[in-house]
Amino acid sequence: MKIVDLSRDLYLRTPSYPGHPPTFQAIWKTHEESFTESGNVHGLASMFVSMSDHAGTHIDAPRHFGRSGIPIDQYPLEKCIVPGICLDLRHIAPRAEITSSDLAAAVKKAGVAVPKGGTVLLCTGHHERTFPRKEYSTDNSGVNVEATEWLAKQGVVHFGIDSMRPGPDGKVNSLVHKACLDLDITHIESLCNLEALLGKGQFTFIGLPMKFRDGTASPIRAVAVFDM
Repeated sequence: MKIVDLSRDLYLRTPSYPGHPPTFQAIWKTHEESFTESGNVHGLASMFVSMSDHAGTHIDAPRHFGRSGIPIDQYPLEKCIVPGICLDLRHIAPRAEITSSDLAAAVKKAGVAVPKGGTVLLCTGHHERTFPRKEYSTDNSGVNVEATEWLAKQGVVHFGIDSMRPGPDGKVNSLVHKACLDLDITHIESLCNLEALLGKGQFTFIGLPMKFRDGTASPIRAVAVFDM
């Protein structure tokens, strides 16, 4: 078995979606403090973390798209361990729309079918090109509504992308979010290291969310697992 980590690091002020709260991470108690204050012979350390439920690599809950959608604590875990493929879309220009024709051509080039009940990860090269510069939050390519509908018709439960939003920045991205609610699928944002999956065929994708009550999303440890 080989595991490929597809998750961004979480650290103090890691790039966050514009308008979302920043990620804070700090020492709550050092080993020395724990030993001095409590006399604990092991001097146990701990940290304090504050962040958005959309921090880092995360999955959007349907509740994020509309009030009728389920929150993340009700999202079926069966949809978090699924077969997946990765498509090479690095030739798409920054800020451009990825169309259904682009996806179909990428599937043909990959030589592997879209797994029903699975996921499709879109390697645009955006993270590799821009992270953690300011362009990371603005210059991504992304799917349009027609491409989102195409993915849903292939039977996926979600799709993922190596940027902070599924669509290009602006109105198209908002419409893609709404389309996901209407189509009963969701998406995963801020993936990384997707280049390592290209040309490797089908894998098992694992991305389990935290159980935030009524949450609109959750950070996940996203990985691709290959049988060796």
